[in-house]
Amino acid sequence: MSTVSYKDSGVDIDAGNSFVENIKPFVKATKIPGVLGGIGSFAGAFELPSGYKEPVILAGTDGVGTKLKLAIDSDRFDTVGIDLVAMCSNDLICNFGTPLFFLDYYATGKLEVNEATQVVKGIAEGCIRSECALIGGETAEMPGMYNEGDFDLAGFCVGIAEKSELDRTAHVKSGDILVALPSSGIHSNGFSLVRKVLFDKMGMKFDDDFEGKQLIDVLLEPTRIYVKEFKENKSIINALAHITGGGIVENLPRVLPDGIKAVVKKDSIRVLPIFNLIGSMVEESEMFRAFNMGVGMILVVSPENVDAILANTDGYVIGHLEVGEKKVEMN
Repeated sequence: MSTVSYKDSGVDIDAGNSFVENIKPFVKATKIPGVLGGIGSFAGAFELPSGYKEPVILAGTDGVGTKLKLAIDSDRFDTVGIDLVAMCSNDLICNFGTPLFFLDYYATGKLEVNEATQVVKGIAEGCIRSECALIGGETAEMPGMYNEGDFDLAGFCVGIAEKSELDRTAHVKSGDILVALPSSGIHSNGFSLVRKVLFDKMGMKFDDDFEGKQLIDVLLEPTRIYVKEFKENKSIINALAHITGGGIVENLPRVLPDGIKAVVKKDSIRVLPIFNLIGSMVEESEMFRAFNMGVGMILVVSPENVDAILANTDGYVIGHLEVGEKKVEMN
């Protein structure tokens, strides 16, 4: 009777080892003070920074969603890793957390070393932009669980904050000003609707020209990371809202106290052209619930600090807060 190897069943240990060797320089490039040890141990280690009175550990996890399908179908793998880190680190800063380190989970039916290397290179770039370290991850090769060519990603970011700074609603009040930080594009939400509209309904192709770029380049533009803006302006920011799935109307109320409403001037929003294209076939109210519409992060700022925020970021004013039922009023 002939013997059967693990490779015969679809799992290639040698490919996994080759992959680890490929990503070592990318992981090393993310090293920051606090990282203990290197890649290859059973767990990543990070020394907690000093200087905190009541340090609290924050953790966030997310994925990239069906944006991955576009990356796979277009054979472009260098940007979705940035998206993965962005979705986690942008959430952490909304609780005034400073990202410390990141872990990733890469699951596939058959490990394609070059593809996986590009993905992790993107994750490392996202960590550099988030000023945190990539200290570990898991690569799972699971034949039979995924179709040929498919893979999935999950990310996990850990940060630190002062306990007294966690509850941002205590700092938010009537009269505060809403400053929008532009998104880089669609970011990583709503791609099931994007694909339905652009490809199924409108019959567009990846290489179609859109605003002087190939459509696929516009769609895969990685999610902007706002960690540097947060760190540079932390002392004059009352609250932040990451505009992801649910749009402005569902994410902004998460930082509002009871009895305060947000009044957003719809005409002030600098809507990106890609949203105008998609919006030609989608109701406006649905667009504002599914997409960021060009606003990736909203800062809640006291009136006396608005000029400083505008001078130190690319933000612009889109509204204000006033007494009322906790919600977003678009007018």
